[in-house]
Amino acid sequence: MNWLFYDFVKATAAPGLLIGYRPKVLYEGGEKIRVKTGMMVVANHIGMTDPMYVMAGLWYRRIRFVCLKSFFEHRVSRFFFTGFRCIPIDRDNVGMDTFREIVEAMKADQAVAIFPGGHVEHAGSAIEEFKAGMILMALQAKKPIVPVYLKRRARWYERLRIAVGQPIDIVARYGERPKMSEIEEIARLVREKEEELKALTD
Repeated sequence: MNWLFYDFVKATAAPGLLIGYRPKVLYEGGEKIRVKTGMMVVANHIGMTDPMYVMAGLWYRRIRFVCLKSFFEHRVSRFFFTGFRCIPIDRDNVGMDTFREIVEAMKADQAVAIFPGGHVEHAGSAIEEFKAGMILMALQAKKPIVPVYLKRRARWYERLRIAVGQPIDIVARYGERPKMSEIEEIARLVREKEEELKALTD
């Protein structure tokens, strides 16, 4: 897979991000978290620059982002998102092709990031309910879910705060064929973990 465009954008954007946002990465448990296998990164969505923030929190990995299919409709945006190795998704009708692409990417030890809320949160709103679909994808790939929380800056001069949680190994906890009730429990667990990470950034 050609990561040339991705690496170029990441390298050129990094200086501005470091100077303008001075990102501070906080880790659950206090120790740095490094996941070098395939994983699903699950983050809240506060703005269009969130992928850059996630990259800052997990700077040691190349990350493929799942984004709306509509972003690929125009020539310029299609060039950017395709070059950035993004995976298009139809939020209202997630097809099997998308499901398989995400699963195969994780099986190939790639990191795939998804914003389950599907749209940008407004200040003060609750984190969107996480959907069971992402649980099934991580389960099929037999890869962990890594929760990430991005804190909205109240003032332009505040530091960007990013919280990274411990990997959630679904297979180790529930086996390869958990019941639907257990899948729903996992989704609640991820949501609760996001809330804990939110408190970590306060």
